[in-house]
Amino acid sequence: MASPCEVLIDTQDRLLASQLTSLAYAETRRIEKKYSRYLINNTLHNINNSNGQAVTIDDETYRLLQFANACFELSEGMFDLTSGVLRKAWKFDGSDQLPTDEQIKTLLPFIGWKKVQFTSKSINLCSGMELDLGGIGKEYAVDSVAKLCLLNAPNISVVVNFGGDIQVTQPRKHQQDWHIGIESLHDERATVKVLKIKNGGLATSGDARRFLLKDGVRYSHILNPKTGYPIVDAPRSVTVAAAHCIQAGLLATLALLHGQQAETFLQQQNVQYWCYR
Repeated sequence: MASPCEVLIDTQDRLLASQLTSLAYAETRRIEKKYSRYLINNTLHNINNSNGQAVTIDDETYRLLQFANACFELSEGMFDLTSGVLRKAWKFDGSDQLPTDEQIKTLLPFIGWKKVQFTSKSINLCSGMELDLGGIGKEYAVDSVAKLCLLNAPNISVVVNFGGDIQVTQPRKHQQDWHIGIESLHDERATVKVLKIKNGGLATSGDARRFLLKDGVRYSHILNPKTGYPIVDAPRSVTVAAAHCIQAGLLATLALLHGQQAETFLQQQNVQYWCYR
């Protein structure tokens, strides 16, 4: 679920830097062990393999589900954690292999956030349904690590970076900016823009690495949960700045889900953003 954790610390105190780095990696690993869909016998695995039976959850999981519910409502059903089941049909590996209409059609009955029943103590999924926290999990991990760093080093500026999803805990001691590059769509070693940031979150969403290409048509990995097909005419990349990484990530994804109207949506949110088509 989480990309490798990079932590930049504005201090010359090597011991403190080492301690913060260790805390950051431990928190990253804790969240990944708990919520990664690539691991077994964790919270998410237990939910997704419950076969219609109720599963006991803790307060952290309940808060994530509440946030997912808010995302669903805000997006009018377009941001849906149950749509991850579509990965059984779509393999965004850069090839030209598209799923058949029938493959997609058979998965649609297993999509629908409103079918998910949960309380502060338990969650119940219909048999065959799954949750995929990929839409919020990495950003949540970034914010969790940043909060931990801020708690343990309240006077030190720390940058937490999970593959371009970023949180800066506070301004640096002498008010210098951190410089963050937006990766080029055509060369992952190059940047198209360097942003200056003192504190807050940044997140990027796009199809630079996950797509299909057939007969000159590019298919993004951002899928419409109502149809099972990729969103059309969306930007290739959207980066958003917000108070927290998880907010920035949500807005970047929602922008892509708006397709051709992505820029209009972002303008209405009154946030800084950078779109590339």
